[in-house]
Amino acid sequence: MAKVGIATLTATLVVLLATASVGASAGPKASTPHTMSVRHSAIKAAGTNLIYQGGAVEVTPKVYISWWGSQWSTGFSTGGYTSAQAQTYITGFFGNVGGSSWDKIDTQYCQGVAIGTINCGSSGTHITNPTGQLAGTWVDTTTSVPTSPTQSQIQSAATRLMNHFGGYNANATYFVFTPHGHSMSGFGTQWCAWHDEPTSGTQMAYAYMPYIPDAGGSCGMNFVNGSNNSYGNGYFDGFSIVGGHEYAEAMTDPHPERTSTNYGWLASNGQENGDLCAWASNSTNITLGSHFYAVQPIWSNTSSSCVTSY
Repeated sequence: MAKVGIATLTATLVVLLATASVGASAGPKASTPHTMSVRHSAIKAAGTNLIYQGGAVEVTPKVYISWWGSQWSTGFSTGGYTSAQAQTYITGFFGNVGGSSWDKIDTQYCQGVAIGTINCGSSGTHITNPTGQLAGTWVDTTTSVPTSPTQSQIQSAATRLMNHFGGYNANATYFVFTPHGHSMSGFGTQWCAWHDEPTSGTQMAYAYMPYIPDAGGSCGMNFVNGSNNSYGNGYFDGFSIVGGHEYAEAMTDPHPERTSTNYGWLASNGQENGDLCAWASNSTNITLGSHFYAVQPIWSNTSSSCVTSY
């Protein structure tokens, strides 16, 4: 994702660094998240290959999910769907995406090759595509969720999730999901979700997912499926489009905050593999397990294009 300012998190056609900063709050120092732009800010990036920057990738990727807030336990409903149905859709996606031809796109990227590499070929250590990548979920009722949580509070929730599941795993992305009506400022108007790492301490790769349907079409509702069905296809399209975007980027660029040699794969303009294809017209459904899920294409250096399988 393109790097943007901490509070405003503005995503535009050109990657800009905003000038505003997050208000002071207790907790860890906030860094600068890499956001997925809202739909009206789609980025066009024809022929822009990713370049290896020297850092690590997630070789054997895993996902851990925090359902932050008691609302996930007590339940809530929006648009005729329950929070339990949303959780089923999300865990169905992450629980079955491993081993898919869509997830295989990231296996062309690697670590341990020369800085400036564009195509790994058989060199380096590649990202793999194992099944069963969803390693654990947890309802975190340790603290209540503010109406507008800060990045520092979200980072703290990700740290609790990491510790709940045994501590830091360099191949894991720790996802924090907040419930309906509780989202960080800028959601739905400037960005849909983001991923990052702390600026000090562990290099935990974590991602923030607000309750995506709250943003409607700006963050993917009915983007692929124009009508809704009982499973939530259409209404929940944004969860898999945006969640998949974050995961694909965290796999290829999990450590974007320390030094430039820690970066993974970036285009020359600072965009990541999901940014180059965000809200592309060839977004589509993929079948995972017994259901289908909307996804965006991911950038492939092999073909210098946005693809939905590899």
